Amino acid sequence: MDNLKTLVVQKRLDLGKGPNRRLHKKNLIPGIFYTSSGKNIPIQLPELPFTKIFSEVGRTTVFNLKIESDKENITHPVIIWELQYYPVKNRFMHVDLYGVELNKPIKIVVPLEFTGTAKGTKVGGKLETYREQLTLIANPLDIPSKITLDISDLDIGKSIYVADLKLPEGVKTSYDTNYAIVSVIMPGGNTATEQEG
Repeated sequence: MDNLKTLVVQKRLDLGKGPNRRLHKKNLIPGIFYTSSGKNIPIQLPELPFTKIFSEVGRTTVFNLKIESDKENITHPVIIWELQYYPVKNRFMHVDLYGVELNKPIKIVVPLEFTGTAKGTKVGGKLETYREQLTLIANPLDIPSKITLDISDLDIGKSIYVADLKLPEGVKTSYDTNYAIVSVIMPGGNTATEQEG
């Protein structure tokens, strides 16, 4: 845990919309820390340090949460679980953090990034994407920030399946290996692998 980034927060004593509005005026974000043992701890996060650490770790990288209080200080590895934004102000409204055990696998959604141009689209084919993110299962420190998929060789009538993914060691997906991720089809047609979801 020593090499992880650390965010220092405080326990949140006053709950409700009124206290939350007062926190925002002080550049603090209300949030909840869900511990790995099932407890919910209301916290308040400093806006600028949290914004900085979010830009560095995103939603899939573990960091340390240090909670300061009058009685004791506790530190726990966490990931960002859910974010709520003010739609107009482009500021964080509420943050949920989820405590993890570094040696216990978790299930988490990771984005897919497609690179290259499918060669089938250069001769009239249409690219059909069935998934833009995948649910992975791995120990927290093994979770990649994204899965990159090169589609350059994808021709008309061909698909890339979960079985074709090159996942990092110790990482697996919750989908069947024959689940299609992306295909190239003829305009107005479909492939046998096309599926909903």
